[in-house]
Order: sequence, then structure tokens, then C-alpha cells
Amino acid sequence: MKNQNYLWHPNTQMLEWTKFPKIVRGEGMWLIDDDGNKLLDGVASMWCNVWGHSKKELISAIIKQTKKLQHSSLFNLTNEPAEMLAKKLVKMSPNMAQVFFSDNGSTAMEIAIKIALQYWNNLGLKNKTKIATLENGYHGDTFGAMSVGYVPEFFSKFRSKLFSTLQFKVPRQYHLPRNITLKEFENICLEKIEDRLSKDDMIAAFVMESGAQVAGGVNIYPKNFQKRINTICKKYNILFVLDEIATGFGRLGSMIEYKNQDCHPDIVSFGKMLTGGYLTFAATLTAKKISNSFLGKFSEGKHLFHGHTYTGNPIAASLALENIKLYEKTKLIQKIQKTSKVFENRANEFYELELVGDVRQKGMLMGVELVNDYLIKTKKSINKIVFDEGRKHNIFFRTLGNVVMLVPPLAISNNEINLLVDGALKTVKGISKSLK
Repeated sequence: MKNQNYLWHPNTQMLEWTKFPKIVRGEGMWLIDDDGNKLLDGVASMWCNVWGHSKKELISAIIKQTKKLQHSSLFNLTNEPAEMLAKKLVKMSPNMAQVFFSDNGSTAMEIAIKIALQYWNNLGLKNKTKIATLENGYHGDTFGAMSVGYVPEFFSKFRSKLFSTLQFKVPRQYHLPRNITLKEFENICLEKIEDRLSKDDMIAAFVMESGAQVAGGVNIYPKNFQKRINTICKKYNILFVLDEIATGFGRLGSMIEYKNQDCHPDIVSFGKMLTGGYLTFAATLTAKKISNSFLGKFSEGKHLFHGHTYTGNPIAASLALENIKLYEKTKLIQKIQKTSKVFENRANEFYELELVGDVRQKGMLMGVELVNDYLIKTKKSINKIVFDEGRKHNIFFRTLGNVVMLVPPLAISNNEINLLVDGALKTVKGISKSLK
């Protein structure tokens, strides 16, 4: 078959595409295709890239470790990079005591869910099996992760196979009920959460993204919203489980976002930027009371029933250690806080465009929500339209529904972030013209 695609692309209607740009190398913040065209990586290669592409220190860390030990199982064995990284992550993460490594964000959250459920089982409270979550949250594409992060647009076809959860509304400025302020709606949301959690002693854990919902459309929580949920969980003896896979390690302007939110989770997961975006790797951290509950005689069956072939991979662990060292050496978090002011200062420019309904931003994360009424006239996916138009302006964009995501590599310069905003503005203007 002519032009047959043997490679199946994620979340893509393959019939819309006759050819995909083939990326052959990366230089700094730019991706370069086989025709020599340069694209500014406006989504940090799916939100994980920190330093841009071809960072020498990270490449050297990979090569150095590869020459010594490529992989060795953590089943009955250990390796120095995994042990050093676990120690480093615990020191960085307040209230955490132990680390379980896995392959990616979805598996890290599957592990978090399993740990939360088995924790209560280990304590003899076998009836505590319910999971509470926020509507519009996202925690990955595997079945457990889909269950606790149910986004209807993504997962409705699998609904009958997912386990049930208690879902609570989350305050969103652009989608507020009529005749109510954001603060009033936030209080209503929190009152409903506390009312249910106070009456249901079968709830094992409350699971939410830390700081913001990202894949659900860039929804930034109101100040203290997350902290108040944490307080409610502690009050009613419910585990507080946070997902920092997309929001930790600087994306929202803080290394450990739950620390910035003044929270004390029982379990937290990291991923994406853990290795600078160069290799797949993730970590699930637990407080001491959690890990201690898994200790006992083998015959009691209290140990964690979970394992991965590549858990604690020494190459990925060495890379993560070098990545964290670079954060500290370059004072990247302070740089992000300064550079993100460009986003903050230019956000209002998008409101001048008729196609834009709302703009939401925090740190190195911006979501530009396009008005659906303008978009329903096209039968193509919004992603394809935005990608094609963005490419004309040398930017790589990937949308979520009708939200244009601006999620650059964290170390991007002021000049390049201005190029990204300029390109986004031109892209939305171009789409507006094509729809008329």
C-alpha cells in the first residue's frame, strides 16, 4: 500500500494524515525534520523536556552509565544509581521516606493506587476500598489510572470496564455556574467534599493532580484549594495522594509543587521531567507510616505485590541524578520564576482574538482555550488544524480538545518564549481566518 503508516501514532486519527514530519535531530529548544525545517518545541516533547535537546551533561551521563551497567533487576538485587536517586528524592520531598521506581507516569499512579488500597488492608481495615477524585483530572491511560482520572472525551469507550470512584467538581473560572463567584463555587465544592468524606468510612484515598489539572485542559487551582482538601483528608483519616508527574520539577514554578501548596501528602508520584525528558522513568514516594505498614512476616503477605522489569534502571537513574544536579547548579527554579513572567505579562494579548475564550497560566504552563462555537463548523480535529497552522510559524503545537497548550522546555530563554507566544498568536489568527 502506497504511503502506508506502519507506525501507529497516539491519540491520532490516522486517516487525517498522509505524512508525519520526521524529526531527525534536536538542537536546544528546536526540533529539526528531514527537510531541514526547524520547529520550536512548544510542548516540550509532551511536557517532559527540561533543558532542550542534546544537553551535553545528560548525554554524557547516559553514555557513562551505559558503559558500566545497562540494566540490573531490583528483584533480590540493587544498584548504586537507583539507591542514590531514591535517597536524593526523599531528601527533596518533605514527609516522604521510601521510593518505588517504575517506567512512566501511568504506572507510577497505578502503584500509588495499589499502595493506598493495600495500606488499609495491611492495617486490617479491608472495607476501606473507595477512591475519591476530582472531575476532569487525568492520571494516565492504563485502566487504574483511567478510573481515578476519568476524562470522558478520552475514556468514555472504556467506562464499563473501569472501577467506580467518587468524583467531585473542581472550581474553574471559565466554566462557572451562572450568578456565582469563583470563591463561592470553590467553597461549595469543598463543602461537598467534606460532607461526603465525613460520612463515608470506606474511602481509602483522595487522588488529585498537584497544583493544576494539565491534561484536563490546564485548570489552575484557586489558592489554598489543594491545601484545604489535604486538611479534610487528614481530619477524616483518608490518604492524600498527589500526582506531580506533569506539575512537579518546575513546571508550575516550584521543584516540589506540594511544598509550594503547603500540603503533606501520604503518597506522591513524579515522572516526565525526572530525567530531563531524555529517558522514560517515574517514581512513587510514600510517607514512613505507609511504607512501615508493608513490613511484617512473609507469611502475613504484607509486602507490596507489584514489580516492573525495568524498575530502578541504572541508566535512567544516573540520568535523573545528573538532571537534578543541573537544576541545583543552574538555579533553574529561580530562572523559571523569572522567565514565566513573559507568559504572565503577555497572556492578555490572546483575549484580543475573537477565537479565544479563556487563558490560564502558571509557571511554564499556559492553556489558550478556543471558543467551541467557532470550531464546530470544521470536521477535522482541532489538533490537526492547530498543528498545521503552527508549523507555518515554525512552532510545534499539540492541543487538548479545544485548548492550545504552550508547555515549553523549562530552560527556554526569554527570546524563545517570546517567539513561542508570537507563534501562538499568529496561529490562532490564522485559524480564525480559515474558519471565516
